[in-house]
Amino acid sequence: MQEVKNRIETILFTVGRAITFEEIASLCSIGSVGIVRDALNQLAEDYKRRESALMITVDNNVASLNIKKEYLHLTTKLLSESELDKSTQETLALIAYRNPALQSEIIKMRGNGAYDHIKKLKELEFIISEKSGRTRKLKLNSKFYDYFDVVEDKLQQKFNELDKQPDTQEILKVLPKEK
Repeated sequence: MQEVKNRIETILFTVGRAITFEEIASLCSIGSVGIVRDALNQLAEDYKRRESALMITVDNNVASLNIKKEYLHLTTKLLSESELDKSTQETLALIAYRNPALQSEIIKMRGNGAYDHIKKLKELEFIISEKSGRTRKLKLNSKFYDYFDVVEDKLQQKFNELDKQPDTQEILKVLPKEK
């Protein structure tokens, strides 16, 4: 079983995002999802016993390797030097909150600088856009969910918990930090 756990740990570290048991089984050449589930549960317990800064999260046939909350502050400097400046992150947060969002609404809320943010977000493939009347409809792309290591349904659930007219800073608090 240790060899199976080692292979799974390697996959979790390498992909750097939440991954389904089926994907893990396929990537590790393991024929049984049950074996993957058992190995993941044992691996999560191993991390707890080690008192590691990392943890294995297992939830609804999806697993990921994450940094424990009490150690996230150590990554702050790295995150502040990310590809997305703060104002672009705020624009992305609004698009994520409204998903799908009309570009004209985002521009009204964020100002003309949001055109540049939207352009950059499309280039980075966080969002896609399609013509919708005289404006464009902006939608989150799968890269957004992978990059921020968030499940679409859970993100919407968190947003639904916010007030009807949230402040941008409140939306940013809901989004996980960039990798």
